[in-house]
Amino acid sequence: MVCDPVSRVRRFNRAVTAEVGALDTSFLGRGRPLGAARVLNSIGRGQSDVSAIRDCLGLDSGLMSRLLRALEEEGLIETVPNRQDARRRIARLTDTGRSEFQAYEALSNAQAEAFLARHRRQDELLRAMDLVACSLGRHHIVLEEKDPRHDDAAYCLNEYYGELARRFEKGFDVSLSHDPDAKDMIRPHGAFLVAMSDGLPIGCVGLKGSGGDVAEIKRLWVAPSARGLGLAKRLMTAAETIAHELSVRLLRLDTNSALSEAQQLYRGTGWTEIERFNDDPYPDTFFEKRL
Repeated sequence: MVCDPVSRVRRFNRAVTAEVGALDTSFLGRGRPLGAARVLNSIGRGQSDVSAIRDCLGLDSGLMSRLLRALEEEGLIETVPNRQDARRRIARLTDTGRSEFQAYEALSNAQAEAFLARHRRQDELLRAMDLVACSLGRHHIVLEEKDPRHDDAAYCLNEYYGELARRFEKGFDVSLSHDPDAKDMIRPHGAFLVAMSDGLPIGCVGLKGSGGDVAEIKRLWVAPSARGLGLAKRLMTAAETIAHELSVRLLRLDTNSALSEAQQLYRGTGWTEIERFNDDPYPDTFFEKRL
């Protein structure tokens, strides 16, 4: 069949390869191929452990060594032993390397802006890109503990509140719920986790405690582009692990029947439905789980 799924995937692969210049010997006209540029970009964005960069980019040891050596010969990076583990190496940019990194950043941003400008339905295009990026990068999604007032956490919370407003019959006003600022989800009482995909926030969950043996799970949200990848379950498991660390013995949560997929997750992972335990105006279903 002409438009079978495999043919469509391969067409997509060829289009992306050509658009980003993956086969160019001088990526973005800077005199080096894409592989070397990506290593430089990783270091410029704060990654320093050579093994971690290699794993993140999916490179074998031989190719990674050659790319690092080429960048060193250009005077763009330097590598030194890790002070905590001499068997590992740390890579960092030189002054020249920082200038080259900034040049790549400017060119890459301009390339992205030009690409978007050619499409009339930019939001639709970006949603499709997010879906593909999350799917292809699912094994590189990391969970990071952050202050709930951090920009990444605030983004997730605002998206979560917006979704509740769309899905609840009477809308949603966070000021009417308990702890609207999520400020209690910080150690030593609780924690706030954000799922990050290549530097972008795509999900969150909060653990709200008071220092006792009972705590609540709050604000579980996963971006539409990352749903179906098991991320909600992974966030919940990580929150339970932190609860163990904080000597919490009983977890509780509340939800609304409009969020049927959330209720399915809770029932399928050992949570038991209980009677109402708060006077929050939005939830109508309540659960607990003994650890």
